[in-house]
Amino acid sequence: MSVITVTKDNFRSEVLESEKPVLVDFWASWCGPCRMLSPVVDQIADENTSIKVGKVNVDEQPELAEQFGVSSIPTLIVFQGGKAVKSSVGVRPKAAILAMFE
Repeated sequence: MSVITVTKDNFRSEVLESEKPVLVDFWASWCGPCRMLSPVVDQIADENTSIKVGKVNVDEQPELAEQFGVSSIPTLIVFQGGKAVKSSVGVRPKAAILAMFE
């Protein structure tokens, strides 16, 4: 499954109302660590059909970043059943990101 671009307009339908757990990557194009993490997040999206993966550009969607208290990027938040259940800040190895779903 490919990565979804998440905006304030589709956040409810793509994330909060998703049947599957959702990994949301809060990032920005100027952020070096975000660029390091991005291929890992893309790989997780391609390899795991049981989860949905979305990305929020914090420069384009500051309301969403503020709503979830994102002050440092990259921030990953796992949503299940319409609620944020786990989060991590900074670059993480693939295994650590996948462990957020256990």
